[in-house]
Amino acid sequence: MAGQLILGLAILVTLHELGHFLAARAFGIRVEKFYLFFDAWGFKFFSFRKGDTEYGIGWLPLGGYVKIAGMIDESLDSDALKQPAQPWEFRSKPAWQRLIVMIGGVVMNVILGIAIYSMVLIKYEKSYLPNSEVKYGIYAYDLGKKSASKITIRLSPSTANHSFVLKKCFHRV
Repeated sequence: MAGQLILGLAILVTLHELGHFLAARAFGIRVEKFYLFFDAWGFKFFSFRKGDTEYGIGWLPLGGYVKIAGMIDESLDSDALKQPAQPWEFRSKPAWQRLIVMIGGVVMNVILGIAIYSMVLIKYEKSYLPNSEVKYGIYAYDLGKKSASKITIRLSPSTANHSFVLKKCFHRV
């Protein structure tokens, strides 16, 4: 169970941070680090460098981060404030581009949510029976057990269409 939780978090965090990463790269902003989980106190499981970006996996599974060049608030690099902004830095880009980079993770989460929900709907498609078509009750059988439970739902003619009387009885198969 713990492994499934960590794997689920890893997928969600990676896709979220990938949203920030792709938006930054689309506008020509240099990304210094892309980490799954945090590398607190400098300890990490592994890392490698490809181009200008260091990719890695930290040891603390509480999230992840993308360190974007010129994003002074997150890096707390006060020396960078004294230097002029470079064209490949976050702070030199127009406000609309900075906004897109900052909401890139949230947009990726929304896209992921829509994709997962769509897959669930495709896999578990249901057909619905309107109340007006139910005349003799609805019978549901749990066929996954040796003794199936039978649920009988009968619409009461004296009440409104949306209220029904439930009767549950068990029998052996």
